[in-house]
Amino acid sequence: MTRKNHIVREIKRYFFLFIGSILAAVGLEIFLIPNNIIDGGVVGISIISSYLTKWPLSLFIVVLNLPFLVMGYKQIGKTFVFSSMFSIVSLSVWVSVFHPIPGLTKDILLAAVFGGVVLGVGVGIIIRYGGSLDGTEMVAIMANKRTPFSVGETVMFFNIFILSSAGLVFGWDRAMYSLLAYFIAFKVIDVTIEGLDEAKAAIIVSENGEEIAEAITARLGRGVTFLEGKGGFSKGKKTILYSVVTRLEIAKLKSIIYDKDENAFVTINDVSDVMGGKHKKRAIH
Repeated sequence: MTRKNHIVREIKRYFFLFIGSILAAVGLEIFLIPNNIIDGGVVGISIISSYLTKWPLSLFIVVLNLPFLVMGYKQIGKTFVFSSMFSIVSLSVWVSVFHPIPGLTKDILLAAVFGGVVLGVGVGIIIRYGGSLDGTEMVAIMANKRTPFSVGETVMFFNIFILSSAGLVFGWDRAMYSLLAYFIAFKVIDVTIEGLDEAKAAIIVSENGEEIAEAITARLGRGVTFLEGKGGFSKGKKTILYSVVTRLEIAKLKSIIYDKDENAFVTINDVSDVMGGKHKKRAIH
């Protein structure tokens, strides 16, 4: 990669980190915080601390994340930490900007749903471009190397504790709405990171492999790889097709396979990332 391309890529990355921070601040200050609904992680602790002390939320977001950033720099890597620091500082600034603006709705359910969606999109963009707003995620990554618990399990433990604390401060109904907002944000983060065209890997075992492969290439514009296999029961040679499509193309893929071979054996699995090949080509029919 040339230096120019690297600079352009970094500018693009920090631009989206900045946009993600703005969206996260909107979710917090325009929907959640005015209705005493909190987020999980360090942001949730910051909201509770700000409510109890009357000190600015922006101050707590930066100060409470600092220890985690220091630990992360030593054990995770400077690129991730610098991206996270930029995102956290940006969030802190925009939280201060939006704080004087009245909440958009006083309906707690609407606030939890739309706040969770907007916050989830913002956090998802930040994670997708290599940053983080939550120091507990850094702790979870480090703990994962030393404990049997996954990153997700550690983060969930922290957040259950934090969201439960909201019940003592804001009341248990607000704690339950906070939990609703958290789960909505959690799912939206997944969609934002993976995209609506999340990749799926299809493994197809069929007697008509050549015809199926030609149809997939012609109708979906996807590449197909042939693998040699052996039947466990019949002991005969089998041709196995491997192709990566998007989630939106799964129904069409199944239709193609069914048209060519009703008895084909098919498995479809999630793919976390795809590089190269013809995967990025859009469907042409």
